Amino acid sequence: METVFTPVQSLSGGVLIGLAAVALMLLRGRILGATGILAGVLLPASRYDWTWRVMMLVGMFAGPWVYFLIAGQLPEISVPASTLLLLLGGFLVGIGVTLGSGCTSGHGVCGLARLSPRSFAATGTFMLTTGLTVYVMRHILGA
Repeated sequence: METVFTPVQSLSGGVLIGLAAVALMLLRGRILGATGILAGVLLPASRYDWTWRVMMLVGMFAGPWVYFLIAGQLPEISVPASTLLLLLGGFLVGIGVTLGSGCTSGHGVCGLARLSPRSFAATGTFMLTTGLTVYVMRHILGA
């Protein structure tokens, strides 16, 4: 399996995520953690709290369609894993998000920017686990 290097797209996406994180902190005083935003939609603290969270999720889902309007085609997505592996991975990520009290956007983007020791530990754990998973999947299991 070959990994495709996409520096322009990756940098553009990172800049947009960073701008969104800064805007949410400046405008709402909230941290952009995607799983926390989703959890707040499912179990809202108030109507006001629910509204901004839904708007954030709408924006996340609208991104590919904005790309479509600009580029004339949807971004190419290739997922070289079975549905079973995707479900298992999603389940494991859910456990990790719960145990780690946040996700990669909350800890890796916002937490590191705030120099949070807990976020440094969580992000290190994310990166180590990701590297080990890729190694096992590609070099041991050959998936």
